[in-house]
Amino acid sequence: MKYQLLFFFIVSIIFTSNTIPFVQSQYSPHATPPRKPDNETIYKMSKQLCWGCIGESLEFLFQHNLVRVTKWELPLTWDFQLEKYARWWAGQRKADCRLQHSFPEGDFKLGENIYWGSGSTWRPSDAVSAWAEEEKYYNYAANTCEEGQMCGHYTQIVWKTTRRVGCARAVCDDGDVFMTCNYDPPGNYVGERPY
Repeated sequence: MKYQLLFFFIVSIIFTSNTIPFVQSQYSPHATPPRKPDNETIYKMSKQLCWGCIGESLEFLFQHNLVRVTKWELPLTWDFQLEKYARWWAGQRKADCRLQHSFPEGDFKLGENIYWGSGSTWRPSDAVSAWAEEEKYYNYAANTCEEGQMCGHYTQIVWKTTRRVGCARAVCDDGDVFMTCNYDPPGNYVGERPY
């Protein structure tokens, strides 16, 4: 149990290390003391932080890094710009929950994994587990997927040069779930091995 807590502590450091700027306050005897925020300000700030989203974000990040550690790859860090992009695309899919990428095939600027689940109970760990299970279809020696199977979601997760990830989960209007993750730098380059 204490190792799990230590791991979550380390994950939270990785999660925030590249995203929260260090602010140094300077004291001046003539400066006015900081104003205590009122309830409306606190509410607006907490709504912007989206505390429920942080739990999902940590779950996405933790599950990705569990897969990466099996190949001795560096852990990914959470990127709020990638998350913002993923949230935008999940919002676009909310009406129809269609399993569709955010860019035309072959015209990718980011790596992207997408997931659809029937019903509203699917979690980030379900999506990452489904993508990771594609490992059984990946032949490292030949650097190919088994014929008729997909393994590109898995290889994107473990891609050696990918450093950042941002994801989103949306419950669609029909009650199903759409999830998407974006990766930078992207992976899955033809002729290159993921690790």
